[in-house]
Amino acid sequence: MSEAKPKSKPTDGIRPSDAPKSRREKPSRQKSRDRRTGEEKPREKKPTPADAVPEVDGQAGPPPEAIEPDPQLTPEEAEQARKKYLLRRFWISARGYWSRRGDRLAWPFTIGVLLLICINIGFQYGINVWNRSMFDALEQRNARTVYFLSAVFVPLVICSGCLVVAQVYLRMTIQRRWRSWLTTGIVARWLANGRYYQLNLVGGDHQNPEARMTDDLRIATESPVDFVAGVLNAFLSASTFIVVLWTIGGALTLPIGGESITIPGFLVITAIIYAAITSTSMVVIGRNFVQLSERKNQAEAELRYTLTRVRENGESIALLGGEEEERGGIDRNFGHVLRQWALLTGQHMRTAAVSQGSSLFAPVVPILLCAPKFLEGSMTLGEVMQAASAFGIVQGAFGWLVDNYPRLADWNASARRIASLTMSLDGLERAEQSDALGRINRGETEDGAILSLDNLSVTLDDGTSVVKETEVVIEPGERVLVAGESGSGKSTLVRAVAGLWPWGGGSVNFHADRRLFMLPQRPYIPTGTLRRAVAYPAAADKWTIKQIKAALDKVGLGYLTDRIREDAPWDQTLSGGEKQRLAFARLLLHRPDIVVLDEATSALDEKSQDTMMKTVIRELPDVTIISVAHRAELEAFHSRKITLERREGGAKLVSDVDLIPRKRKRSLLNRALWGSGTQSRAGRDGTTEPRTGDSGAPEASD
Repeated sequence: MSEAKPKSKPTDGIRPSDAPKSRREKPSRQKSRDRRTGEEKPREKKPTPADAVPEVDGQAGPPPEAIEPDPQLTPEEAEQARKKYLLRRFWISARGYWSRRGDRLAWPFTIGVLLLICINIGFQYGINVWNRSMFDALEQRNARTVYFLSAVFVPLVICSGCLVVAQVYLRMTIQRRWRSWLTTGIVARWLANGRYYQLNLVGGDHQNPEARMTDDLRIATESPVDFVAGVLNAFLSASTFIVVLWTIGGALTLPIGGESITIPGFLVITAIIYAAITSTSMVVIGRNFVQLSERKNQAEAELRYTLTRVRENGESIALLGGEEEERGGIDRNFGHVLRQWALLTGQHMRTAAVSQGSSLFAPVVPILLCAPKFLEGSMTLGEVMQAASAFGIVQGAFGWLVDNYPRLADWNASARRIASLTMSLDGLERAEQSDALGRINRGETEDGAILSLDNLSVTLDDGTSVVKETEVVIEPGERVLVAGESGSGKSTLVRAVAGLWPWGGGSVNFHADRRLFMLPQRPYIPTGTLRRAVAYPAAADKWTIKQIKAALDKVGLGYLTDRIREDAPWDQTLSGGEKQRLAFARLLLHRPDIVVLDEATSALDEKSQDTMMKTVIRELPDVTIISVAHRAELEAFHSRKITLERREGGAKLVSDVDLIPRKRKRSLLNRALWGSGTQSRAGRDGTTEPRTGDSGAPEASD
């Protein structure tokens, strides 16, 4: 099979990119504030409670180059090459735990585990010798030796037990800290620059990332430590007790046809043959374990995702009476899980048969082999029992694969799922550092404008144009309404302005140090108290209870002020309109310079909508507002309206109209379309005509 070679990987939704650069070399496009939250970004990490701090902070390096299998490979060979690379990609990230960027205790704990394993092998040898001496003393009826060995046995067992306990502590501590380091790094990458949102927009094998970062990552970090410890213990055990078997067993002479055949080290040869038979049987029987484990894990993740969706959208489902439909979807997913478990059960049954048969025969085989020598008097009872104990240890060491093949398959599946998510994050990070696909630049405005869109184009991750050639300048204090038919790219345009949509061209420029705040159609309500929900995304204690109450009163939620400290499932308790009112309370507390309203009043009735807009204008008279909405009534609260029209090759801005007559700097679009003449609108056919209402102000375009 040909090796996978570096290329782009379109199956992960990433187009060809330049060679990766270190994240430290990437210049920051934001200054002292986070424009999406409006919060100042401190240089140092903000102190957090001790129980909220990860034990080890993971630090991610630059992403490796994307690869795809050689196009000359068959589909089966390409899939095998891809799976091989996925394991390699997992280790590229995971081995960083033992690097300079990793945990300072990683190597001390690892060396400690290895030393304890070696010392424990010595104690196992001591117990093996004790067995020989005890049974020899019993055979000779030597009471003094029996009593002495009985007294020695207790401290020997205590010391061995302490070593095992210490080994378990160090091993599980490595697993815990490794998981903490890797989880922290992946979560940080997942949350950075809105990638958790962008993953929904690109193709690739990264579904159910929450399951990958919990169950899969736990298995992926626990199993390798157990495997390394198990392999080392098996190797040292086999090496030590093979010598014991060779020394005690010696050669076996068998009379065949009047002649005798001598087999040197017959116990060692038998142990190796026995282990080879059981291990080979396990490999043959369990060859499909990896694929079945992958399918089972994916089915479990899909079932968890379906159940989570039902819980998160419980109100809508209940109001629509969709229980039966949801039950059907849950039953289908659960049926898929059961089918995968049934297939996996068959594999476990076959491997259990091999393992159980091996464990039953192992103690008996050495006694039967040593019986002739014992009966002829060339071996003592103690030597027979020592050989039986050593044979069992050697067989167990050689048969390590028999007992751990299912876990190895499960780890293989989990590591690949983690690597698939990591590769998708790699692609997004490479896209951020490369201009091959086209990125929307973010800079600073000139001439006092608070926001400008310079030749802004918005595309999908595959290059398909959504919005193209948009030129807009927004002055401080303007209230701009973005209109257009559904699917014309309005929400995509605002997401690009907010920095959530990275692909495209041109630039989005903000006035230096101005804060932007987003109010989406479905506000996010975090878990915890109502106070935390209102203050989000800032800390709950940033404002006093009095200030929180005042904000709730202004948006019509005064009846909730007595429950500010109550910890309740507010996301399920509040209605859609109450959630939107709460979002406006956040706005009044944060007092940003620019606010983007994306259908932020859609759940309110017309009267409540008017009241809410009047409140915002009264409380924040200098705020710049950019609204995306379909309701014509909102025009009364805006000074300007721009219209997007869906066209082949991407939506285009076709109209930029003042709703309130006033002196202002003309937008770049107006200058391009109409020069310095009277304010006008552009029709769908490209012609322009001035329009004024009864008050003398230009009428809004449809």
